[in-house]
Order: sequence, then structure tokens, then C-alpha cells
Amino acid sequence: MTTLKADVYVCVDIEADGRVPGMNSMLSLGAAAFVEGNRTPVATFEINIAQIPDGVTDPETMAWWGRQDPETWAHVTKDPVAPEEAMRRFAAWVRALNGTPIMVVFPTWDYMWVQYYLVRYCGPYESPFGIGALDIKSLAYALLPRIQSFKHAAKRNIPRYLFEGCPPHTHRALDDALGQGVLLVNLLGLRRKQ
Repeated sequence: MTTLKADVYVCVDIEADGRVPGMNSMLSLGAAAFVEGNRTPVATFEINIAQIPDGVTDPETMAWWGRQDPETWAHVTKDPVAPEEAMRRFAAWVRALNGTPIMVVFPTWDYMWVQYYLVRYCGPYESPFGIGALDIKSLAYALLPRIQSFKHAAKRNIPRYLFEGCPPHTHRALDDALGQGVLLVNLLGLRRKQ
């Protein structure tokens, strides 16, 4: 009989210079690995990524960045690594985790970026996650009857107690991945009680 490895939840967050992977570029990738029942991550990862050679920036996204804290922009663009190297490092980090890696996102927008980059730079069958991710928005919608429609499964409609222990949302990829991880652990705890 094969013993299954425990799930390790890899919460990812990205920052980008536009809205479309392949047309625009992922600038920063942060990830925090969690196990159920523990709001302290077992490992973290953060890397800034050089723009793709054939990419363009989206004017609306860049205008949004212009309204953010300049230190945040400096943080997500400091010392970028070539996309190929960044994704090889990320995939190796995920594979070194002790457990079965499950990508976790909120929203699914982050999944499309990470998956695109993994396929483009590591190969179509080399993603350590396979082809799916756990979406916190969907999980919250399923667990919280007070959220009446999927459209309203937004952070502002999730009860505040489920954010206990979450760091502030800063638009720095690792900070935001850590917050999503704590929210996930809190939601999984709620799931176990039902």
C-alpha cells in the first residue's frame, strides 16, 4: 500500500505590469507554504522577474502602480532574474517541500500567471502542481452561507474573524501570499468544524 504524502498548501501571489500573461510580464512572485492547522508557514519564496523580451506594459496597470507607494514598486522591481531562471528556482523550491504541493490563489488571476510562466519556461509537463489550483474565493463561497453569490465572495464579504493573524495586504508578493495562507488555514479550520 502506498502512503500518501500530506498536502502542503503553496499560496502564491504575483505582481505584474499588465493583465495578460505573455503579452505583459510578471514582475514578482511570492509563495508561502502552509500545512493545515498551522498559521506559520513552513517555507517562503520570493523572486523578482525581468520583463519578458516580447512583452509590453499596460498603460492602465502602470498608472495604477504610479498611485502606489513608490517603495512597493521599488521592492517588486529590485534585482530581477531572467524568467527562465526564476521559474526553475521556483519549481525546485516547490519540489523540495515535504508533501504534495497544492497551489493556492486568491483570486484565480494569480494562477493563470504562474501556470503560464511554468509552462513557458519549464515545459508543458513540468509544473510541480499539475494543472489546477485551490481558489480561496471558491472555498469561501462554498463554506460561508452568508455569501449569497459567487460574485460577492470577495474579501470585504468574508467575516473579519477569518482574517485573524493575517498580515496587511501590501502588494508585495510575499506579504500577500502570507496573508492568503493564513486566511486559507482559518478557512480550512472552519471546514473541519462543519
